Amino acid sequence: MTRAAVAALLMCVAPAVADPPSPPAAADEAAVRKVLTAQVEAWNKGDLAGFMAGYWNDERMTYISGAKSVRGWKALHERYRVAYQGEGKEMGKLSFSDLDSEAVGSGAVLVRGKWEVTVGKDAVGGWFTLLFRKLPEGWKITHDHTSK
Repeated sequence: MTRAAVAALLMCVAPAVADPPSPPAAADEAAVRKVLTAQVEAWNKGDLAGFMAGYWNDERMTYISGAKSVRGWKALHERYRVAYQGEGKEMGKLSFSDLDSEAVGSGAVLVRGKWEVTVGKDAVGGWFTLLFRKLPEGWKITHDHTSK
């Protein structure tokens, strides 16, 4: 059998024997949910620094939304500041719903869910996928992919 044939066979067989998604350990799930709850509470008090505490404070942290990609905690903080605390802007009230988590390795949890920000009678929202990693400073979002 040629190397190409062996490679093709392995590519076909590997997905069939891969482990199915599994829920995170209860302690990890609780820790991740605590971060999300703290983010909502901070946002709803207008505390952007508190909200950003859930993100990995590192230049390798990534955020993607629509056609825009932001790399780094400082850049994301500035994006949120301009969008929600700029001239004539309000942060409004944030909520998360339909949360679903799965373990994606040792010390890593993927969370999918819905977000909504309500300002007065207007609401905007969408879906998100967050990658949490257990770091020395605790569970932090290292990647955020959000859509409207």
